[in-house]
Amino acid sequence: MTDTLASLDSAFWITCGVILLLLVLSGFFSGSETALTAASRGKLRAQADKGSVGAQRALRITEDNERLIGSVLLGNNLVNILATSLATGIFLRAFGESGVLIATGVMTLLVLIFAEVLPKTYAIIHAETMSAKVSGPIALIIRVFSPIVAAVRFLVRGVLRVFGVRVDPDSHLLAVREEIAGALQLGHSEGVVEKEDRDRILGALDLGERVVEEIMLHRSDIEMVNLGDAPDVILQQCITSPHTRLPVYQNDPENIIGVIHSKDLLRAIYKAIGDSSDEESALKTFDVSGVAVLPYFVPETTTLDDQMRQFLRNRSHFALVVDEYGSLQGLITLEDILEEIVGEITDEFDAETEHQVTATGDGEFMVDGATTIRDLNRANDWNLPDEEANTIAGLVIHEAQMIPTVGQVFSFHSFRFEVIEREGNRITELKIRPL
Repeated sequence: MTDTLASLDSAFWITCGVILLLLVLSGFFSGSETALTAASRGKLRAQADKGSVGAQRALRITEDNERLIGSVLLGNNLVNILATSLATGIFLRAFGESGVLIATGVMTLLVLIFAEVLPKTYAIIHAETMSAKVSGPIALIIRVFSPIVAAVRFLVRGVLRVFGVRVDPDSHLLAVREEIAGALQLGHSEGVVEKEDRDRILGALDLGERVVEEIMLHRSDIEMVNLGDAPDVILQQCITSPHTRLPVYQNDPENIIGVIHSKDLLRAIYKAIGDSSDEESALKTFDVSGVAVLPYFVPETTTLDDQMRQFLRNRSHFALVVDEYGSLQGLITLEDILEEIVGEITDEFDAETEHQVTATGDGEFMVDGATTIRDLNRANDWNLPDEEANTIAGLVIHEAQMIPTVGQVFSFHSFRFEVIEREGNRITELKIRPL
C-alpha cells in the first residue's frame, strides 16, 4: 500500500513538472508570436545593418507571416492541449468527476496569466530585442512544422475560396507608405510629432502620388515677354519682374518660342553696348530672341517625383506645362515642388501676401479663391477633399454645380462657404467656417 502511494506521489509530481514545462513552452510560443508580429521591421533592419544575426534572421522569418503564425500557433496549441489533458488526468484521480471542472478553472487561470498575458506584455515592451533572441528557435520550429503548416494553409485557402475570398501571398495588409503616414498622424495627435515635421515627411511621401497639374502656376498668372516689344521695354520688364526666368512668345501667347533668363539678357545687352560706339542704337537693334533658350515642355500628368528627377537630371529649374493637345496650361519650377515638402519659400522679391488665409477672429477664415486645397488643409489641419479640384474656388464650383454669385452660401464637407468676391467667372475670395 505504501509503495502504491509512493508511486502515485511520484507520478503526480512528474506530471506536475511536465505541465510546468509545457506552460513555459506555451509562454515562449505566445511571446514569440507577439514579438515577431509587433516588431518594427525598420528597427530590425537597423539592428541587422549593425551586424545583429538575430535581427537578420527575424527579418527573414517575418517575410512570410502566414507560415510564421501557422507554425507558432501549431506549437502553442499542441503544448496547451497536452498540458490541459495531463492536468485533467491528475485532477480526476485526486477529486473524481469534479476534477474536470477544477482542472478547467486552474489551467485557464495558469494559461491566461503565465502563458498569455505575461509573455505577451513583455514581448510588446521589448518587441525588437525579443524577436532577435527567439528567431533561432522559431526558425527551427518553422522548418520542423513546415509540412503540416503547408497542408493547413492549403486547406484554409480552399475553404476561403469556397466563400469567394482570394489570398494573395505577396500582398501586404498595410503598405509601408500608409504605415508611415498613419504613425505620423498618430504621433501628431498625441503631441509627439510636430505639425511641421509631419507635413514635411508626408509632403515628400506624396510626391509620387501627385501630378504637375495640381501645383503649377496657371497660364492666366504667367508673366510673359512679347518678342514684338522694343528691346528697352523688354529689358525694363525683366529688371522690374520678381522672376528671373520669363517665357517669350511671338504674336500669340500660346506660341512660346523660348525662355529668357534675366542674367543672360543683362550679360548680352552689356556686351552689345560695350562693343558698339552708339549705345542707344545698339540697344534698339538688340535681338532678344538670340538670348532666349529653347523652352522645356512637360505634360500635365507628370508626377511631382518624376518631374523633380527630370529637373535634377537636366540641371533645369523651369518647365512649361501642356495638356494632351499641346496647349499651354501653366508653368512649374523646382521651387514649386520643394515647397510641397518644406512649405512656402519666399525671398525679398516675392509678393508679401499670396493666396493668404486670414483668420477673422470669430472662427471664420478669409481665403483667396486660388489657394490650393492642399495648402489650406496643411495650414489649418482640415480634411477638405482634393480629388475633384485643386483650388478652394474649384471645390466650391464643383460642389455647387454652378458658378456662384457674390453672397451665395453653401455648406458641404462640414464647412460653410460664402462667396465674397468674384471677377468674371472666377471666385477670388471666400469666407470659410468649420461647422
